[in-house]
This record gives sequence, C-alpha cells and structure tokens, in this order.
Amino acid sequence: MTQRWLHLRLSAPLMAFGGVLIDQVGPTRDFPSASALTGLLANALGWQREDGAAHQSLQDRMEFGALIAREGRLVTDNQNARVYEEEPGWTTYAQPETRNKGSTYSNAPLAAQQGNQAGRKWLTHRRRRDYLADHDCRVVLRLAAGDGPDLETLAAALDRPARPLFIGRKPCLPSAPLFAGWVEGEDARAALVALALPGRALWPSSGDEPGYDMPDLRHWVSGLHGGSRWVCEGMLP
Repeated sequence: MTQRWLHLRLSAPLMAFGGVLIDQVGPTRDFPSASALTGLLANALGWQREDGAAHQSLQDRMEFGALIAREGRLVTDNQNARVYEEEPGWTTYAQPETRNKGSTYSNAPLAAQQGNQAGRKWLTHRRRRDYLADHDCRVVLRLAAGDGPDLETLAAALDRPARPLFIGRKPCLPSAPLFAGWVEGEDARAALVALALPGRALWPSSGDEPGYDMPDLRHWVSGLHGGSRWVCEGMLP
C-alpha cells in the first residue's frame, strides 16, 4: 500500500552524522542515524533533554531511508585544549563541574606543571572530530501509529523550529530548508526511488535481502547506546 513520507534535505558546508565514539575519536557516518534524526526533530519541536520518554517514543515510531544526492568529502578537525587541575567547567545539564585531582596532572612534564603564573598543574586534552564537507543527504521518513507528533506537526516544526537547528554538531548549520516536501511509496526504498535522484542509499531491511547491523539507536532515558537495526545499502537508479 502506498504511504506518504516526509522528505528532508540535509545539506550544509559541514555536517556530522556521528558514529561509534572510541576514546577521543569522533567519526561520522555517511548517513544519519536513527538517534540523530530523533534529536534533530525533537530540537525543532522544542523538547528538552529531560524529555526522555517523548524522545524514545519518537525514535520507536520512526521509519526512514536516506540517499546521498551529493557525496561530500571527509574533513578532520583536531582540537587541543589546556585543562587545569580542579578547573570548573559547564556541563550539558547546566551545572558547573570541577575536575578531580589525579596522577595524570602530576605526571605532566615539569615545564607543563610550572607553565602558568599560578603554578597550577595542567595537561593537554585532545579530541578528533570528523565532518562531511559539502554533503547533501535526502531522508524519507514516516511514523508508525502511536502517541506523539504526526508528520504534519514535524513538517511545521521544521519550517518554524522552536530553536536553531544544526546537523549533528552545533557548528553545522543547514544551508537549505530541511523540509523538502512529500513523497509517496510502499516502503522506504520505494519512497527514495520516487525522489528521482540517483545515488547511494540506505533503507531498513525487510529480511529478504542482504544487509548489515547498524548500531544507531539510543536509549533516551538513560542516555546510553540502545541497540542496532538491520539495514540495506545500495545504489539507486
């Protein structure tokens, strides 16, 4: 049976779709994850980080496919910060948190320990973050029946979001409206084909075709990784 799908255009000078974070290395996928799309839509709706049950319901109801209309290039950002012992910093839950003392600071080189006038010990905090430059990804999305917003509500929120939207990380501002209209199809793959855009695509597996396990779900109440989905990837004409 033909169904209506929300069409999103994710295009930006820089974007990041996240991935499995190991140590300080933050990779990016080529396609958006289920948790990333959930966060993007929740931000447009004006939900708070504490609304874990609402986020979880939205992710559980969501079915989507994605297609790369223009393949971007990978850009890696290396970040280095000087971090002092017992230095307070702001957290995502809007409360300052003080770093504990530890042997890592005392084991820093002597020149580093005496590197500032106050005599405080410090170390170098390193992070590596990957981005996609000039990437254009299309998403077709529908919602199963259940409590929460419908597709029309999501479309209206993307047109007039409650807060500024970004694709993956806060510096990644979209270069085009995210809501790109509607498309029809029997399933996610058919809806992607209906876009009439050739490219590499990702869609949920029906179980009758080869695919792979994608770890892109989040348990929104605990904030931890919440499992994976079986997906298929291939070229669409």
